[in-house]
Amino acid sequence: MPDLDRSELIENRINNGILGQWYPVAKSVEVRSISPLGIEVLGEKLVLWRGDNGKVHCIKDQCPHRGAPLSFGRLHEGHISCRYHGIVVSGEGVVVTVPAMKNCAFEGQKIVRAFEVQEIYDAIFIYMPSAENEKAPRMVLPKEFLSDSWSGFLCTAVWKTNYRYALDNLADPMHGSYLHAESFTLAYGTKEDLFKVDHTENGFIVSRTGQLGENFDWTEFEMHDGTMFCFLDIPYPKAAGPGGNMRIIGFVLPINENSCKVFFWRMREVSGIQRDCWRFLYRTELESKHWTVLEQDREILEAMSDDVRGNEKLYQHDVGVNRIRQTLLKQAKSNVDFELNIEGKS
Repeated sequence: MPDLDRSELIENRINNGILGQWYPVAKSVEVRSISPLGIEVLGEKLVLWRGDNGKVHCIKDQCPHRGAPLSFGRLHEGHISCRYHGIVVSGEGVVVTVPAMKNCAFEGQKIVRAFEVQEIYDAIFIYMPSAENEKAPRMVLPKEFLSDSWSGFLCTAVWKTNYRYALDNLADPMHGSYLHAESFTLAYGTKEDLFKVDHTENGFIVSRTGQLGENFDWTEFEMHDGTMFCFLDIPYPKAAGPGGNMRIIGFVLPINENSCKVFFWRMREVSGIQRDCWRFLYRTELESKHWTVLEQDREILEAMSDDVRGNEKLYQHDVGVNRIRQTLLKQAKSNVDFELNIEGKS
């Protein structure tokens, strides 16, 4: 543990990302069985690949020999080999063979950190363990992922800003009336309102008090043991095809303290021929419009100063921003206090 006081440790934990959580880290199509994929999660370098049976593996991106990145290596027989000296490591972090030296003591030892993985709805999720929860809890999924009546597309983007700004943005429905005022669906509704926060069984909803169903008028955050995501509805005109409003389900991955990756599933409740119509219309007409909105978010968040929180003047509209920050603070305190307690007993 660094020589910092408790408050500094908590701030560092919030800034770098909460441990003991499942995070989406890549699209399913990005992880292949012919070459590894190097990624960064909460400041830690990891490597992903598919074994011969299609199962996705994730281990620390560091060869146990001299620390070379395994993501530069090759895949064969379901394992990954280091390009530097050929050491072969399994998806469980076990050194399979050291080809440059027969009967090396490393062989058969589990000495590379491995991570639990799930593949869900076109995305790869990994569990980042904490001192208090080394074993991953069951991942609670958005109900739309479990229903045959919903169909959607996953879009991802890397934003060069701390993940906290992305979460603040999602907890701030009012920005839709201004930043996205010229978009396909968010050009309607009043530009003045008050907001409220309502508790739910597993989180909270931040919403306008004066209108509903005109714009990006609310966001609901769900927090479960080891999982946090949000969803919101974008009102859709009939010209946008069948299925009613478009539902956005969002997760945010902290890459490091200066960048994050957003995962947005764009969903509509459709089935049969209507599902086919919606998917065709999305790919041919709507997708580019949605990317325009995401780019507006990215551009303004990336342009914000890293120390902007020290100069903020929040007001009533920021009740949702305050609530998500309180949630992160509570989670960070739990991470840090458990680690400090372990240290105190050692």
